[in-house]
Amino acid sequence: MGIYLTIVFYSAIALVILKLYIKLTTGWCYSQVCLKGKTVLVTGGNSGIGYETAADFAKRGANVIIACRNKDRAEAACEKIKKETHNQDIHYKLVDLSSFASVRKLAEEINQTEDHLDILVNNAGVYNVGNQLTEDGQQLLIQTNHYSPFLLTNLLLDLMKKSKSRIVNVSSLAGMAAKMDLEKLNKYNNFFTDYALSKLCNIMFTIELASRLKGTSVTTYSVHPGTVKTEIIRDSGLVAIVSRSIIRTLFKNATEGAQTSIYCAVENDLEPFSGEHFEDCHMVERYKSAQDVWIAKSVWAKSENVVQLR
Repeated sequence: MGIYLTIVFYSAIALVILKLYIKLTTGWCYSQVCLKGKTVLVTGGNSGIGYETAADFAKRGANVIIACRNKDRAEAACEKIKKETHNQDIHYKLVDLSSFASVRKLAEEINQTEDHLDILVNNAGVYNVGNQLTEDGQQLLIQTNHYSPFLLTNLLLDLMKKSKSRIVNVSSLAGMAAKMDLEKLNKYNNFFTDYALSKLCNIMFTIELASRLKGTSVTTYSVHPGTVKTEIIRDSGLVAIVSRSIIRTLFKNATEGAQTSIYCAVENDLEPFSGEHFEDCHMVERYKSAQDVWIAKSVWAKSENVVQLR
């Protein structure tokens, strides 16, 4: 019994130390930039990191548009943000990122109703969705996480070029573990491989997009929000209970996870760093898996073909 108590004791100490390290290294956006008169679009802005990102923009006075799939959740999120921030310019648009037609409809609506778009945060994404094909014949995960944000961004570029604008693509540290293989993008491999590939695509997309936007008023950045609390583990049982306890203890909350997206959207003087990758509100070296600009160009070409951009 004594050895088990010793293991538990030292494990608890290790968790406390790790939690302190995470808290001390979590980056915060301290920018006081006002967004009055600016229009922002946040996909997946009805919950989690997306909600906290949208709420922060609302506090800064922006005209905020939340894009998500569920009308009831969108309405609830908008009303909550209005109540919390006293900003009434909070709206929503419906979009299903598993449908290119839905993405095109959203872009058409934004282009028709807005005369400028100053910030686009491609935040929405999915993780363990299994082997599912969309109506467009693509794997659900890669279409939702990469192809649809790619399409939406390109369809809104002309509007964004009318002002000094920024595009933030929410990626993940998981992209570090991926090795780009274009042939795997529309094949079901396994949860982690597919998720990591989609997040690497986000980074590659950002790199090539920045190259194509040189000389314009638009800049772009990819971000890793950190390991954020989610509802991935929903099972009952001792293992699940322990896992949830560890997650609650160690992972970032949604407010903390939103900080780097907010930072890249509002911080002054980031224009020279367009195309770079950010974590905890500072620029980091690109992952080795994301350093080949020619692969980034190949990802762009394949994506352009898949979404039938031209």
